[in-house]
Amino acid sequence: MKFIFNPRQQLFKKMKYNYIAIEGNIGSGKTSLAKMIAKDFDARLILERFEDNSFLPKFYKDPEKYAFPLEMSFLADRYQQVKNDVTNHDLFMSFTIADYFIDKSLIFARKTLKKEELRLYSRLFNIIISKLPRPDLIIFLDATIEQVKQNIQKRGREYEKEISGSYLEKIHNGYLDYFRTSSKSTILILDTHNLDFVNKEDDYRKILSLFENIFTKGIHRISFA
Repeated sequence: MKFIFNPRQQLFKKMKYNYIAIEGNIGSGKTSLAKMIAKDFDARLILERFEDNSFLPKFYKDPEKYAFPLEMSFLADRYQQVKNDVTNHDLFMSFTIADYFIDKSLIFARKTLKKEELRLYSRLFNIIISKLPRPDLIIFLDATIEQVKQNIQKRGREYEKEISGSYLEKIHNGYLDYFRTSSKSTILILDTHNLDFVNKEDDYRKILSLFENIFTKGIHRISFA
């Protein structure tokens, strides 16, 4: 049998994280990055099932009417997915990587729901997350609004054409505001303004090099410029 040396796999002899979440704005590249890492290192991959949500196209056309059912349906689905996929450990997988963490439910809800709706939603959210495992590491892909708008256009999903720049700005700021209060999480805010990890191997390897480190809890801002 021929043995093929893979320097990326050697990196994970030092891997200290069992559950990693890749986060970012809509169109920031979180799903692409999660898929790349999972493929290269035989990790369990958890992807958000947003395409199955029938409320999403309706929300982009009429946010006020469909915000609450959209956020509730996302919360229910994310809870079920994390509960089933993360807690059931696969001995043949080196770790788990997801293209979201469930807290994004509250981040989005804070930007889309009315005051009374948010009060109810927050109560349900706090009950739910108390029963779920938390990521050991969260990597937030900090992209510009122009970057994410270009990526959204490239992938050509019809319903996403309704997304405004102001909405993307609100979501981006919502993440940053939320992270400032997340002292119990380990968060890397990764500046991706000059990175093209999908098409440039060197940029991808720069991100992989982060896993050689053991980061303390709190926010760590990372830039390779």
